[in-house]
Formats: sequence, C-alpha cells, structure tokens
Amino acid sequence: MTEPFGPEGLPLELARERILEQLQPLGLVEQLPLAACLGRITAEPVLAAAAVPGFRASIMDGYAIAGSEQPLVGARWRLRGTSAAGAPYGAAVAAAEAVRILTGAVVPAGSGWVLPQELVQPRELPQGPGLELVRPAGPNPWIRGPEEEAGAGQELVAAGCRLGAAELGRLASCGVTQLMVTQRPRLGLLISGDELLPPGRQRAPGQIWESNSVLLAALLEQLGYGVTQQRVVADQPEPLRQALRELAGCCDVVVSTGGVSAGDSDWIRQLVGELGEVSFWKLFLKPGRPFAWGEVAGVPFFGLPGNPVAAAITALQLLWPALQRLEGGAIQVLPRLRVRLEQGLRRGAGRPELARARLVVAADGGLLARVEGSQASSRIGSLQGADLLLEIPAELGNLEAGSQLWAQLLRLPIF
Repeated sequence: MTEPFGPEGLPLELARERILEQLQPLGLVEQLPLAACLGRITAEPVLAAAAVPGFRASIMDGYAIAGSEQPLVGARWRLRGTSAAGAPYGAAVAAAEAVRILTGAVVPAGSGWVLPQELVQPRELPQGPGLELVRPAGPNPWIRGPEEEAGAGQELVAAGCRLGAAELGRLASCGVTQLMVTQRPRLGLLISGDELLPPGRQRAPGQIWESNSVLLAALLEQLGYGVTQQRVVADQPEPLRQALRELAGCCDVVVSTGGVSAGDSDWIRQLVGELGEVSFWKLFLKPGRPFAWGEVAGVPFFGLPGNPVAAAITALQLLWPALQRLEGGAIQVLPRLRVRLEQGLRRGAGRPELARARLVVAADGGLLARVEGSQASSRIGSLQGADLLLEIPAELGNLEAGSQLWAQLLRLPIF
C-alpha cells in the first residue's frame, strides 16, 4: 500500500482535522430520566415551565417588615407570626408589623424588607411582643426575587449542551424530570494478537496477558462512551475478517488495536482495505505511529496501535473527538497549560512526543512537570498517576531542567 502522507506519517492535528471533516452526527435521539443524563447531550432546548422559585423568598433568618424602604435604627414593629420554608405566613403585613421569617420562606405580602436577626432585639410593646432595630440595616433587603433562578419559558439549557452536575441540578430545581438527548455511538472493539491470553490463565513462553480491552473500555467509560461489542481474535485473516464484518454490522464505530503496521501478521489494515477503505495510516507521533483511519462497510474505523500506551493516547487524541462529533455535541478537548520540566529529560529528536508526567507546584507557585520512569509505549505504568501529556516538538532532543513546554491536562472539569 502506498503511503499518502509520506514515510513519517500524518501530523496529529491534521489527522484530527481529516477525521472530523469526514464525520457527521448520527442524529438519533432518545428520552431519558434526568438522573440518567449526566454527560449526555441535549437534543433540543430545555425551557422552564414556570418561574423559579416562583415567589419572593427570604435570603436570611430574620424578620419581614412592612414597607420597602430601608429602616432606621430605633424603629420598632409588632411581631405578628412566622413564615417558615414550606409554611408561609397566611396574611399580609400591615404598617408597623413584622413577621418572623426563616431562610427560603415566602416573604409575606406588604413586606419589602427582611431584617437579619442579629440586627434586632426583642421589645415588649404596648400592643404585645415586638422588636427594635438596634444596628444599621444596610442597603440589602435580603429578598430573593420570584424569577431569580428562571422565568417561565426561559431557556435553561440550549440544544447541543453536554450535561454536567450544574446543569442537572438546575434542571431539577426547575421541575424537569425527562430530557431528550442524542444517542451515543455504539462502539465495537476488536483486539488482535496471537500472543494474547486472558488474565488469570497460565502463560506459555512468549504469551502476555491481554490488557488493551480493559484499558480502552475503562478510558472510554471515563469519557462517557461504553463498548457495545468486543472481540479478542488471533492474528489470522479469516477470523479477523469475520469479526470486522460482525462489528460493522451492529456498531456505529469499529475500533481495533494491533495489526495495522507492516509486519507479517499485521492483517487488520489489509482487511479493512478489502472490506472498505483505509483513508490514511501512520501518525507522525510518539507514541502512536501505527494508526489507521478509514471505514468498514460504511462504518468509521479506527485502527489503534497494539502497544497499550500508544492505543490509549491515540484513542484520547483522535477517537474521543470523533465520538463527540458522532454524538452531536461541541468537541471538548483537554485544556492546555505551560509548565517547566522539574528535571532534565533525555530523548532523541525526530518525532513529536506526548510524554506522560505528573503536575507539581513549585515553592514559588510555578507549575512543574515531573517525568518518572520509562516512557515506553508498552509500559502502562507511565499512565498511572499521570496528570499531563507533555507536548514535545519533533526537533527537540535532550531537554534541560526548567525547559518550558505546553502540556495537556489529563483532568476534566467538574462543573
């Protein structure tokens, strides 16, 4: 097979662009309970059915007083009753009257001011129990408006929004119980290799325990995408061909690991070419050079490297954006920041590299990257505890301590 982008392979950014420009959202929707919508993408705008909270509410424990003008020290009011959360005071407040009010309770009609309880003292008045303002009230009336969270008909969440904890909490506060969301792509995973053995089985010489299925399924689950179908197949053309056909027939995306290089037992790339098309293969990237993109029977195909670290990194850089595009939302990427190397790093120039590192805060508050142990693409331990993917340009060789680099932060936002 000819190499359409030269022997070095396609640069990562260009590869991502090529993949995304060939994909369109699946366009399928489903209705789910609100509690099942974390991480999902809204298929339509969500509007508030009514104003929230829908009434004027007290922000403080204190006393609701008649009128709406700022009261002066020395003013007194007769105490008439109580308004508690869920148990409003059932009448209007008249001049020179006050109602004990608790946080979140309905502010009675006729009242435009809540006095925090620490500003007043109880007083016995000729009419009965009362209170007196003994400290300045300040300009804040401590009343939450009836549309503070939302007005009736207001858009709470736009279509195409990925729902986080904040969005779900707000929707719940506005009485929403069901949402229309886009369907997530069904993902088929094919693991190939003659040397692979299920964990727990006794190894023969030359065999290794298969880990890519666990690593990739867990990574994708963290990113919000489950593996629908999975196959582990030896490096034999007919079983691999059959597995590719089966996965393409029941999934929206087919992902393989291994078998896309140029070795004698690397069949995947050849079989994808027979069953569909290989648009490009080989990345100008370390780790991750043996990567293939194309389609099998009209279904998008990602051929990830066989080495686990390379498989995980290329999945994060290329498969994850593609799954987001198919799901129909905006593409979320890892945030980037500038860091300094805590110690020197030995490497050979030639390919851009995404090195795994820990994020350390220096005594002066600066951000440091700590690289620990081997960066071999077969060593899953280099991913363990990693906070960063250091972006090392191709032309740089050995790096000194203090060198500044861009890094991708391997921690997604909470809200």
